[in-house]
Amino acid sequence: MSDCIFCQIIKGDIPSYKVYEDDVVFAFLDMTQVTKGHTLVVPKKHVEDLFAYDEKLAADVFSRIPKIAQALDDAFPEADGLNVLNNNRQLAYQSVFHSHFHLIPRYGKDDDFSIHFGNHQADYPPEKMQAIADQISKHVAK
Repeated sequence: MSDCIFCQIIKGDIPSYKVYEDDVVFAFLDMTQVTKGHTLVVPKKHVEDLFAYDEKLAADVFSRIPKIAQALDDAFPEADGLNVLNNNRQLAYQSVFHSHFHLIPRYGKDDDFSIHFGNHQADYPPEKMQAIADQISKHVAK
């Protein structure tokens, strides 16, 4: 896709700080560097988001993430953790509509990155939980 910034980075039309490349993925430093080493892993094939993956692409892309995560862990032994994030669609904070995964090394509680999960357990008694599970299960492709 000619107007996609990640497609342009993959083709070399826009410079990047490449950390890994093979026939399936291209991994490069995120320009924002939320923390030192913040890396994006993108499939070379243009797909808008996770909903556009087929099983093969998912297996191919996901199988590369641990290798790149391990490289980050080896490169930055002072990091105490790693977040792997994938945002899908605008409401979920996707801002570039070429699927990508953020690998964000964590150096401490004060590294200016946080995720907050609300606890709404009281709103979902067992019968509601089962109804939600059933609703999802009947849509899982077999």
